[in-house]
Amino acid sequence: MPKQDQMIVGLDIGTSKIACVVAEVSMDGRLDVIGIGTHASRGLRKGVVVDIESTVESIRLAVEEAELMAGVEIKKVHVGIAGSHIRGHNTTGIIATRHGEVTAEDVQRVIENGSAMKLPDDRTFLHVMPQEYSIDDQDGIREPIGMSGVRLQAKIHLVTAAISSAHNIRKCCKRCGLEVSELVLEQVASSCAVLLQDEKDIGVVLVDIGGGTTDIAVFLDGAIQYTSVIPIGGDHLTNDLVVGLRTSAREADELKRKHGSCMLSDVGEHEEVQVPSVGGRDPRPMPRHIMAQILQPRVEELFDLITEELQCSGYHELVAAGIVLTGGCSLLSGMETLAEETFDMPVRIGTPQNVGGLADVVNSPAYATAVGLIQYSTDHHPVANRVRQRDPVVSSQPLWQRMRNWFGDAS
Repeated sequence: MPKQDQMIVGLDIGTSKIACVVAEVSMDGRLDVIGIGTHASRGLRKGVVVDIESTVESIRLAVEEAELMAGVEIKKVHVGIAGSHIRGHNTTGIIATRHGEVTAEDVQRVIENGSAMKLPDDRTFLHVMPQEYSIDDQDGIREPIGMSGVRLQAKIHLVTAAISSAHNIRKCCKRCGLEVSELVLEQVASSCAVLLQDEKDIGVVLVDIGGGTTDIAVFLDGAIQYTSVIPIGGDHLTNDLVVGLRTSAREADELKRKHGSCMLSDVGEHEEVQVPSVGGRDPRPMPRHIMAQILQPRVEELFDLITEELQCSGYHELVAAGIVLTGGCSLLSGMETLAEETFDMPVRIGTPQNVGGLADVVNSPAYATAVGLIQYSTDHHPVANRVRQRDPVVSSQPLWQRMRNWFGDAS
């Protein structure tokens, strides 16, 4: 059994699926995936919990599957959060250094100064992420500690979320006997798994296309510069197929995954698919290009909205590395080609990198957020995650006791 003080668990609570990934972290920072659990998501809409009981059940089944594969019992998780309630802001903090040399305390003070803004009662801070520092007349500094100067300035990206949405996610996890170590914005987590440092340095756009939302993050000079959420995702493509093909949502989603394409030019004129009917009727043969005629306009609409977001951000002309598509919907046939034609810049599909163990299983854009949650944790809290035996990720509590807790909370 893996050592308890080396375990980290990422839990991606998405609109269409719940993914739980368990990884063992070596002392040199290497991640080995040892357990994976997935289950269809029930109870979320556009990234927000709308049915507590259904969400709890979906999380429980995904976590149990990961526990069985890894041979451990999960107690603490790092959870992704998304939804149209997410807001990103850029701000600046300025202070005078106390001793003519920047200390860790000065850095903390300048970040607190930049994030000293009053939020509405229904919102809370999710992330406070420094972008760069300036000391006196020198800017573009990434690590200011130890440098001489009397005036320290920090550019900061703030991410806020609706308190109710964050609370509902924590509540669902608690009902499953899980403690939430931290909530991480999903595109921030995904970026840790799929983006290269060179891309972040010269400018790149991460587009995470999930079931209910499309999450955008712009990186430049090694730091996040802009975040946004578009309330359109893969479920909207499925719904279009439900109407156009006159079939059930489950069958439409299956057809989309196996035979769907968003490039009409890639589909042969004589290709056919069998479309299951509703009401017990026999399946119907249908030209595959009809599916492409339904999917391509919706994907083009999504890409147009992404273009508008990039233009509003002011970074549209500054992302030399282009766009990285990730998320389950990015697997749709023709997505990369259509994106390159629409955005007129380099595009690639992002999959999790720098992981071992069951790497071949998680080597898919669908696992970018779950794996990224683990990598985000090791990058930002390395000591706490590797050596704190008093606060383990894996619990020694018997499974029967946890089941008793679940039913006790439910009552």
